[in-house]
Amino acid sequence: MSLWIIRIVFVLACSLGGYAVSQVRPELLSNGILGAVVGFGFGGLMVGIDEMLKGFSLRAFSAATFGLLLGSIVAWAFDNSGLFVYVDADTTRWLVRLCLFLAFGYIGAIVAMRSNKEDFSLIIPFVRFKARDQAEELLLLDTSAIIDGRVGDLVEANFLKGIIVVPRFVLLELQNIADSSDAIRRAKGRRGLDVLARLQRNPRNEVKILDSEVPEETTVDSKLIRLAQVLGARLFTTDYNLGRIAELQHVTCVNVAQLGTAMKPVILAGDVVRLRVVREGKDKGQGIGYLTDGTMVVVNQGHSVIGQEVDVQIQALHQTGAGMMVFADLAKAG
Repeated sequence: MSLWIIRIVFVLACSLGGYAVSQVRPELLSNGILGAVVGFGFGGLMVGIDEMLKGFSLRAFSAATFGLLLGSIVAWAFDNSGLFVYVDADTTRWLVRLCLFLAFGYIGAIVAMRSNKEDFSLIIPFVRFKARDQAEELLLLDTSAIIDGRVGDLVEANFLKGIIVVPRFVLLELQNIADSSDAIRRAKGRRGLDVLARLQRNPRNEVKILDSEVPEETTVDSKLIRLAQVLGARLFTTDYNLGRIAELQHVTCVNVAQLGTAMKPVILAGDVVRLRVVREGKDKGQGIGYLTDGTMVVVNQGHSVIGQEVDVQIQALHQTGAGMMVFADLAKAG
């Protein structure tokens, strides 16, 4: 909304400027109405160009400018090389020079924009806008990590610090999931949007929506990996395959699911833990409860305390194909 206010003020200022020109230089603009219309048209043209360049990043602009400058230098060198010394007519010489500067300027801009950060920084070093005594780490999130939601928990617990970066194409993918006709996908998409809103409300970490596109890549995964390379960011995901491909391309990747597995509490036989018994077990007299990480606990003689939080003592642990199964008895009072 604030952007449109600036645009409206700019168009009005252009209209007033056109009117002022008509009063000072009537030979250019014959009357005030014509001056205001010309100023309004100029302001509208600039706003239209601004809207067309909405996805044009600072890096793309600097690369295009540098490529245009380099192409112009090459064109100037050709023009002064003596190759066209026999072109006598002024009109023909002007046309040759125009074609040289347009062609080399276009080629230079396109080549520079297609180059990645490593190529471009050989000539013009990238400057990061941050304090010298504080290096802000960039945390690049993919759709699966946002939907998972544990990144939000890590941020709120102050385990993750830095600027959270969410590319525009990830946000659009999340919106498409939230608008899906499938109820399960729709619920996941809405959960992801809620997680993003939660992250934006957290004052510890800044959340940036990155408008930059990666036109040379076609899939979302390859776009994420290229962005992580260009930005020097850590990529957060729950997609195992994306994590493996990122590692092969020397991109630092954090798999949130693997992190959750590594952070599961270690329990041993004889430990006493507190949990809520939520339902009956398979065998008579048993109750079922769950640890905070989701591990199922079978409580012997737990039928009588269903719906209550109780202390249980671990008796045995069994690893199954579905995960760890824990057997426990009600802890004795005192």
